[in-house]
Amino acid sequence: MRLLIPTHLVSNRLVAITLALAALGLTAGTAHAFVPAGEDLVYEVDGEAFEGYLASAEGESRGTVLIIHDWDGLDDYERRRADMLAKQGYDAFAADLYGQGNRPQEVEKKRTETARLYEDRERMRTLTLAGLTEARQRGAAEEAVVIGYCFGGAVALELARSGEAASVQGYASFHGGLATPEGQQWPENVGPLLIAHGGADSAIPMSQVATLAEELEAAEATYEIQVYSGAPHAFTVFGSDAYRERADAKSWAAFLELLEKAL
Repeated sequence: MRLLIPTHLVSNRLVAITLALAALGLTAGTAHAFVPAGEDLVYEVDGEAFEGYLASAEGESRGTVLIIHDWDGLDDYERRRADMLAKQGYDAFAADLYGQGNRPQEVEKKRTETARLYEDRERMRTLTLAGLTEARQRGAAEEAVVIGYCFGGAVALELARSGEAASVQGYASFHGGLATPEGQQWPENVGPLLIAHGGADSAIPMSQVATLAEELEAAEATYEIQVYSGAPHAFTVFGSDAYRERADAKSWAAFLELLEKAL
């Protein structure tokens, strides 16, 4: 089993990313107004309206990143991440898996929306791939990496296991669900994958991390699992009580490295 838990990622890139986050006000104690640099786009999937967000690369595109939202639905968090990626030279499209105007606020409503997709994996994959198609139709680069946060991390891994997206060059899950549903297995040609997990995550136990590593080893996948000490679930969510700047900066640096290799 290859379980990678780096403890020495302090590098020029990591320092630069930490400083950039602070300059943008993207730390736990800040509440700077966010002005999106990209645009909200309405698109249709089988007659249903969805609203995504596209941030085009500054300069020549290095590839596309498809972002899958957490259980809140697409909001300014995913828009911020998309804008950050555009500054790094990537086309970034935040897909909408809930539907236009459906942005649940109450916990029970969030659970209802995620359950709807967990119970209909085909719809989950269809909507994810539709987001990728929409991004490309809007001018985003063909080669892509899919990432997700919390619920979105589980979606990214669902697509990776399915083998339905041959043009996807890599996947990343940030504090996402890691369990493989009954009846599914990992294909031998998947990856590369980055799993960013909080050591203090009470929602996704370490047993899921270990099981996933065993499954990926059996599939001979190329993967990296990083576990950040003291980081709870949702450790990348700016301004929240769960936000941990160190874990956020390290996971972001690891993700940028994945992009460079995959794209």
